Amino acid sequence: MPVLYQSVPRLVRLCLAAALLSAPPVTGFARAPALPAEDVMTSTLAGEFAYQAGQTAEAAHWYLKAAQASEGDIGLAARATYMALRANDTEGAGMALALWHRRAPDSLAMRSSAAMLDLRKGQDRRARRELERLLRMPDPQAWRFTLMAVVNDGRNLPQSAELLGKLVDSGAIPDRIEAWQEFGRLALNLDRPDLAKRIVDQMIRRFPQDPQVGLLQAAQLQQAGKPAQAREILDGLVPKVGADVRLRGLLALAYEASGDGAAAAAVLARGEQDIGSYGLRASILARLDDKSALVQVHDQLRADTAQPDQERRLLLGKIAEFLANRDEALDWYRSVVEEPQRTEARLRTASVLYDLGRRDEAWDETRKLQEDGLVDDEARRDAYLLEAELRQKAGDDAGELDAYARGLAAYPDDSRLLYSRALAWERRDDVARAEADLRTVLVANPNDAAALNALGYTLADRTTRYREALELLDRARNAAPDNPAILDSYGWVLYRLGRGDEALPYLRRAWMLMKDPEVAAHLGEVLWMQGHKDEARKYLEDAMKLDPDNRSLKRVLDRTGARQEIGK
Repeated sequence: MPVLYQSVPRLVRLCLAAALLSAPPVTGFARAPALPAEDVMTSTLAGEFAYQAGQTAEAAHWYLKAAQASEGDIGLAARATYMALRANDTEGAGMALALWHRRAPDSLAMRSSAAMLDLRKGQDRRARRELERLLRMPDPQAWRFTLMAVVNDGRNLPQSAELLGKLVDSGAIPDRIEAWQEFGRLALNLDRPDLAKRIVDQMIRRFPQDPQVGLLQAAQLQQAGKPAQAREILDGLVPKVGADVRLRGLLALAYEASGDGAAAAAVLARGEQDIGSYGLRASILARLDDKSALVQVHDQLRADTAQPDQERRLLLGKIAEFLANRDEALDWYRSVVEEPQRTEARLRTASVLYDLGRRDEAWDETRKLQEDGLVDDEARRDAYLLEAELRQKAGDDAGELDAYARGLAAYPDDSRLLYSRALAWERRDDVARAEADLRTVLVANPNDAAALNALGYTLADRTTRYREALELLDRARNAAPDNPAILDSYGWVLYRLGRGDEALPYLRRAWMLMKDPEVAAHLGEVLWMQGHKDEARKYLEDAMKLDPDNRSLKRVLDRTGARQEIGK
């Protein structure tokens, strides 16, 4: 947020907000309300209020006016460029960028934005030259700005892949392993194993002894459909990671990603153990549902010291709880007497009591936390949330809503309580009450990305108020530009508006960032309805593998008639 805005007294800001928000919306530069050219502060405020309201094009207009009226303000020129790029206003971005270039010709962010603008205008060759110049700059962070430009907000992933390939072939990427790693991961996220292989081959030549190269190579081989070769690479890394706890953890996660959780746990079991390696190992074995191996971890953790510290007691309780040794879990949780672990142990105690069928004691445990003035407000709030969750599991609808009501009486307008109650209303198909709670969250915090996304997606998916949903999701994108759940919701509402071609880049970007069955289902439906059935089938099959019972996936299969096609 610009310093100018922060320096304005709150009362003045509120008065200006009322005046600006009552003005007619800006739909083009010529129709904007006239302001004196020298009034930088008013233009900046207008831009910020428009931005907060999700009106990106209007925000871009006002910030450009502010940047033009200011004398040498680099921040305003950068902000105007950013807003115009977000609004896909190439003309406005060009004007703002020219100001930025004059004021900070060596800025890495400016050069990155210039390349992004060239890509938006289809000037790929010019963008590549700009990025090659950027990569030659002495600043060690220049490659990060290059990577950001190549991604280009995920607007054209084939274009991003083509540009990345040319940067690799031209030898422009600096001789830094972290840069090559990130460009390699981008190639994998773009679903281009051929490009990833070219990057890995370069890394092997440049950094032959670094185990991190092998991790990326294994991921590339796995994606290319060569699991045996990927496994050979991972097995060869086991002796190389040695006692390095971080590398051991990365190798374990690579084994798990390849589908071999047992090997992941075995890697973590090598060498010295700490609470981190024990915890990761236990979580992997829990996902495998390997109770016998978990018993071994439990016994090792317990035997490792005569006097377990608070973290170990908490972890021992969690393992015992997973193994359904609930009485033992209770003993461990109740032996945790120091913060910050004690509060979590008390919450888990309530869950264990519920699982033991001792529901009245579980409710009492949550009530004790709710009424304990010695714990912080966040812990007390979490106790209301936990009670509501347990009441829901018990099928006690009235009790669930009562827990939320008491929580909100203690913490009026608490965003997490309101958000969770909104989801409870939505499960009951009471969209009106869900909307009311989410809007209450937004009154207190207009930029709450989770609430904006939940309300926007609910309106897009459960009503026909698509325009309103689009505005809410625009605001959510402003608050959290790279959040994959928000990108998915935004793509989905564009599709519901009949703008499938515009929806695809957002849905593809969301899938690149988050392999979620609902995202895959949405992407599959859009592609299917556009006639790209082969590609759609791939995403729908991916969704089936991730969660065949996903509600969104089932609705998509029914709407498209694709159910009979999946798996063929």
